[in-house]
Amino acid sequence: MLKECESHRRWLDTPFHRLVDLYISVARLHRNVLERELNRTGVYRSQHQLLMFIAEHPNASQKEVARLHHVSAATVAVSLKKLESGGYIRRVVDQEDNRYNQICITEKGEKIVEKSVRYFQTVEKNMFDGFSLEEMEMLYGYLGRIRKNLNGLLPEAEREEQE
Repeated sequence: MLKECESHRRWLDTPFHRLVDLYISVARLHRNVLERELNRTGVYRSQHQLLMFIAEHPNASQKEVARLHHVSAATVAVSLKKLESGGYIRRVVDQEDNRYNQICITEKGEKIVEKSVRYFQTVEKNMFDGFSLEEMEMLYGYLGRIRKNLNGLLPEAEREEQE
C-alpha cells in the first residue's frame, strides 16, 4: 500500500503536473477576480457572456447566439429572458422573417458592457504587470502550442477552431 501512495506522489511531482496545476490555478483565479466584480452588476457569468456577445453582434438572432455559443436554443432562451426582464436587452421581430427575433442591447445593457470592458482592461493590465511585450508574445506562442496539442487529442468533429 505504501508503494502505491509513493508512486502517486511521484506522479503529482512531475514538471507536467506542476505546470498544469499552475495553469488551472491561474485560470480559476482569473475567473474569480472577474466574477467578483461582474456579479455586482446583477448580471451573472453566463448572462454576461451573452450580453457581451450581443453588444459585439447587434441584431443577432437567438438561434445564432445558441449556435455560436455551442449551447441549445432553450439554454440561451432562459438567459435571454432574464436579460430582457432586467432591461439589458430587447427582442425585435425580424423584418425579413417574423419567425425570428433579433436581439438588441439596451442603453442599460450598453452601460454594463462599457463598465465590464473597462474592468477587463484593468485586470488584463494588472495581470501582465512586469511582463515585457516580448515575454507576452512568447507566452502567447506557448499557450497556442498547448491549445493545438490539446485540440489534437479530440476527435476532429469536436476540435475548436484555431485562431
